Amino acid sequence: MSVEFKIKGLDKVKPKLDQLANPKKAKSIARKAARKAMNIVRDAARTNAKSIDDPETVAMIHKNIAVQAGKTQSANDIKMRVGIRGGASQNQHSISTAGLSGGDTRHWRYIEFGTKYQPAIPFMRIAFFNNFNAVTTKFAEEFNAELDKELAS
Repeated sequence: MSVEFKIKGLDKVKPKLDQLANPKKAKSIARKAARKAMNIVRDAARTNAKSIDDPETVAMIHKNIAVQAGKTQSANDIKMRVGIRGGASQNQHSISTAGLSGGDTRHWRYIEFGTKYQPAIPFMRIAFFNNFNAVTTKFAEEFNAELDKELAS
C-alpha cells in the first residue's frame, strides 16, 4: 500500500528556510525579535514599579528598568533579560550607580522578594507572568516579519 500527497505553497516557504540556514542571520533576526518581545515585559514592569515608587525620594525604580542581551554558552543561543540597572548590591568592583537616571535603586530586591519584616510586593515577576502569551506572540510576529523583510531586500 502506498500513499501519495502533494503539498502546494512550499515555494513561498523555501526562501524563509534558506534564510534560517545562515546561523548569523538567524541569530540576528531572533535577537531583534526577542528584544521587541521583551519590551512588553519592560513596559509592564515600569508600570508596576511606578505604583510602588516613593514620590518623596529621588530613587525611581521604574526609570532603571531595562532590556539587555545576556551572555550564552552556545553560539546558537540568545538570551534577553529584563532587569534593573544598578543591580542588587555594590562592592569595591561595582560600577557607580550615581549616573543612573533613576538614582540608586538597589533596594528593589527587598520590595520584589520581601524580607522577614516586610512582605514581598512582586512587580518584576508579575510583569513577565501576566504577559507571557503576549511576549511569545510578539516574538513569533516579529521573527516572521524580519524574515519577510530580509527576503524583500
